Amino acid sequence: MKDLVVAITGASGSIYAVRLLEVLLDAGHRVHTVLSPSGMIVLQHELGREVSPGSFKIEQLLPEPFGDLDPSRGELFLHRHSDFMTGIASGSFLTGGMVICPCSMGTLASVAHGMSSNLIQRAADVHLKEQRKLIVVPRETPLGSIQLENMKRLADAGAVILPAMPGFYNSPRSIDDLVNFVVARICDQLGIEHSMQKRWGEA
Repeated sequence: MKDLVVAITGASGSIYAVRLLEVLLDAGHRVHTVLSPSGMIVLQHELGREVSPGSFKIEQLLPEPFGDLDPSRGELFLHRHSDFMTGIASGSFLTGGMVICPCSMGTLASVAHGMSSNLIQRAADVHLKEQRKLIVVPRETPLGSIQLENMKRLADAGAVILPAMPGFYNSPRSIDDLVNFVVARICDQLGIEHSMQKRWGEA
């Protein structure tokens, strides 16, 4: 069982984060989740899910798990966006990696420039300085030179830039297929086994 961090910010694409949580929990991991205020707004707008940090229950995020995934196999912890006293704010708290999914351009810029004004930024900074896996999943288009420079800055610092760009060579037939494509790539980067899609060259 790994301790993993998943941060959800205010970019469009909440469905990617929710599916990622379902898969990681189904695999039996402990997942530490942080939602930015904008991330909560987008989650409610896109998926109709309203999260209350003060009285959090897993059903607020995952009311109907996808397919035969069983989130009860893992443990989910929700941390307040402003809580610097939690473990993931320190490099002494060992994790198997962190994913910011989806990652807003504001969060990306803050992390790229070493800001630590909230728990998401601080946890990302910790993963970079400790040379642990940090996966950033931007979902924005078009991209200007400032955003591209920030992505390069993060990549040079050791982060994995994994845009939410689903592939079509598997002949997707639903939105779920497109979502699973991206989540499968994230899991590959984390070293999490999955069977969400056929790999290129497989029968």
